[in-house]
Amino acid sequence: MSHRPHPWSTRWPMALARVLLPSACALCGMACDGAVCAPCAAQFLAPQGPRCRRCANPLGPADARWQCGACQAHAPAYDATIVAADYSSPLDQLVLQLKFGGGLALAPWFGQALRAAVAGHSGFLLPNVLCPVPLGAGRLVERGFNQALEIARPLSKALGVPLRPALAIRALETAAQSGVAPAQRKKNIRNAFIVAPDALAMVRGQHIGVVDDVMTSGATLNELAATFKRFGAARVSNFVFARTPPH
Repeated sequence: MSHRPHPWSTRWPMALARVLLPSACALCGMACDGAVCAPCAAQFLAPQGPRCRRCANPLGPADARWQCGACQAHAPAYDATIVAADYSSPLDQLVLQLKFGGGLALAPWFGQALRAAVAGHSGFLLPNVLCPVPLGAGRLVERGFNQALEIARPLSKALGVPLRPALAIRALETAAQSGVAPAQRKKNIRNAFIVAPDALAMVRGQHIGVVDDVMTSGATLNELAATFKRFGAARVSNFVFARTPPH
């Protein structure tokens, strides 16, 4: 005879945690159960206007069905980009808190926001596997974690797509893209990645999903996508929390 657990047997640990470890919204400071309260999420993750399907830069309403002029003129190696928000105030501060302030509690919320963004793109083809943009060994030691991986973990579970953190390897320690002039970023990141030798079979003919926190020029994501394509990937889609608006 099977015995179903009383509802309180599964609910009381979470209820107790909320009492003992109260949480405050990282944006407004109001009490909430997660990293960001529902009103702030609704305000700052509001439905976005038309974006280029390939690079996620904003488009005018009349161009919603097309790729932007830059992607038409010089097609990037990746095929699609999903973003949850613009990299602007106040969400840019949350990205900085995660990346440089050790705010790892924000990563699951970033993953949830990306999951909602995917749901908002009807007919979007999910990848076969997710891979975070890899950090170099030196920067990983310095920071202690890879923020892209921390976002990819909850996103993988939410989408039901396997996560393969070691699919790609950062072969070259490059200068941080944020500190490199925009015109030099493509050169700075060139040949920075390789596909792990034991992962070749997971790349060939597959649709790879690449996860990162911020997309600015797109040079890093383009280089990683080009690497996957060289090793036989059929398609590469980016999943990025925040997109820097063009200036």
